[in-house]
Amino acid sequence: MGLTFKKAKSIVERLKGSGATDVAVESFTTVTQMIRFANSEITASKRFDESSLKLYVAFGPQRAVLTTTDLTAAGLRRFVQEAVRTARSTPPSDLYAPLPAGPFNYDRQLLDQRIRGITEERLVGFVEEAVNEALNAGASRAAGTLVHRRVLRRLVTSGGVEAEAVKDTLEISVRAFLDGESSGQFAIGTGKLGDFNPGKVGREAGEIAKMARDPGEVGEGRYDAIIGPMTAANVIEEVGGMASAFYVDSQFSFLTGKLGEKVTSDLFTLLDDPTLPGSYGSEPFDEEGVPTTRKPIIESGVLRGYLHNSATARKFNTESTGNAGIIVPLPFQLVVEGGSTPFSKLLSKVDNGIFVTNDWYLRYRDVRRGEFSTIPRDGLFLVRHGSIERALKGLRISDNMLRILSSIEDMSAERYPIVWWEVETPVMAPYLLVREVNFTRPTA
Repeated sequence: MGLTFKKAKSIVERLKGSGATDVAVESFTTVTQMIRFANSEITASKRFDESSLKLYVAFGPQRAVLTTTDLTAAGLRRFVQEAVRTARSTPPSDLYAPLPAGPFNYDRQLLDQRIRGITEERLVGFVEEAVNEALNAGASRAAGTLVHRRVLRRLVTSGGVEAEAVKDTLEISVRAFLDGESSGQFAIGTGKLGDFNPGKVGREAGEIAKMARDPGEVGEGRYDAIIGPMTAANVIEEVGGMASAFYVDSQFSFLTGKLGEKVTSDLFTLLDDPTLPGSYGSEPFDEEGVPTTRKPIIESGVLRGYLHNSATARKFNTESTGNAGIIVPLPFQLVVEGGSTPFSKLLSKVDNGIFVTNDWYLRYRDVRRGEFSTIPRDGLFLVRHGSIERALKGLRISDNMLRILSSIEDMSAERYPIVWWEVETPVMAPYLLVREVNFTRPTA
């Protein structure tokens, strides 16, 4: 079942014997059950069993990270040799620190997060529930995927870390259709059955599809906007990623040079919190073996901290935040705090605006300045005098990340654990009320 601790330790010892200063061996054994459905019927149910290995090796500031799925004895020998060649041929990096010295103590609740009693029959029932709710809400058909995943993760480092964790996750994405131009989508991901509500996901998607009938057009310009959780999660994931000290140091972040400054509305607080048991992004330790922690990125509008591994922490003269990414520190699970307004009251605050339920293809024109665009998809609606008036099409959001964050006037009390292919880092996302969002018409 994947790589044993004994084999992992032998790799560490072999590389240390060849002169490596730092080694981390991280193995994954993943069992995935995926159910696909289209036209309101299940079209495929497949199980995948996968094992992989990630290896970090450093000869001082010459570092390399490689991955493999060939865990045979011969394959591992070739892999280790390739890792040595790659690291020794890599130019020295100014982002280097020795791996932290363990062992460490971890939250026992996070070491074993299996969901008991999950069967294929039960997963099929979840799909049927989601599809039925989408149809009951007014959709003519529904499609999507449901995924149950169990990951056994083992980590051995030259710093004395020897750790193991196992976790289950559930995620579902439903796209509901009314006709050729009318669709709605919703998605969630969690690690706890009590937080997994496929019926609500289907119902949300179905209701959006029903409202999206006969979309029309409206002129481009600045509109007050209700940003739904799917789109809010996409934007917030970008903010969390740009808080990585690696991107800040590389001048590849719109948060570079802004530590301690006000960067968003006072209402907005953003945490990275992988310490919530039973949540999709919870983890007991990072890729260096450092225990994870709950930490503010933005607090009441002020940028409080960047995300660090040992190497970036050394350069920034601070401590690791437990966010390795052994090369690039990244968030595990983003949580938005602030705001307590029901969605209906948010809507009532908009006199002439647009409700965005989903988006895709978020791209930057200037990542350093935060200039970006993204394309609304599925339900997009004109809001007049506090009510949804009609469906829209043919618009693009073209704006600035920091301007949008600074223009948040209110947020919903509801939070949704959003995960799907446009949002890989899980985000507990609300509805946002943002003033004066710039909408343009696509040029192609």
